[in-house]
Amino acid sequence: MAQYIVIGIIAFVVFAFVLIVSLLQRYKRCPSDRVLVVYGKVGKNKADESRSAKCIHGGAAFIWPVIQDYAFLNLTPLSIEINLTNALSQQNIRVDVPSRFTVGISTEPGIMDNAAERLLGLAQDDISNLAKDIIFGQLRLVVATMEIEEINNNRDKFLAAVSANVEAELKKIGLKLINVNVTDINDESGYIEALG
Repeated sequence: MAQYIVIGIIAFVVFAFVLIVSLLQRYKRCPSDRVLVVYGKVGKNKADESRSAKCIHGGAAFIWPVIQDYAFLNLTPLSIEINLTNALSQQNIRVDVPSRFTVGISTEPGIMDNAAERLLGLAQDDISNLAKDIIFGQLRLVVATMEIEEINNNRDKFLAAVSANVEAELKKIGLKLINVNVTDINDESGYIEALG
């Protein structure tokens, strides 16, 4: 009888050890250069609707076995070169605006959720191409709403308009605009050069 008690105690200790180790393996920490996305059954939001994912930046979470899983979103900034050529200004003059944009996944709570829903599982190149398409369209839109003199002489206003338009669209997919650098503005007809 004592033999069965000892076997029972050993079995309980082994079971408890395996349970503790498996639970500790489900505790995931998030490094500062990533966003931990927990998906599956993650609870409800403030409107009492089911959430698709829970995003954690700079923290940790316990991932319930079977009902939850996790993935990481990389916060490394993406540098995107945009060579906008032949964009029509408000005066119907074709303008070239070569520029470089730096974007990254946002860590703002609502926008992080957008990134989890729309960017999770995409490679950095795919995210870069998606952002490039958005930026290209918004840059062309801003050029179309301004006159050549405004674009050339008031670069701050031009950059502010580009930043505002691009930022608003990038937030919809979970990205934020970090930097805009317009390298040059010129036109084929020589209008800007004639302005001096």
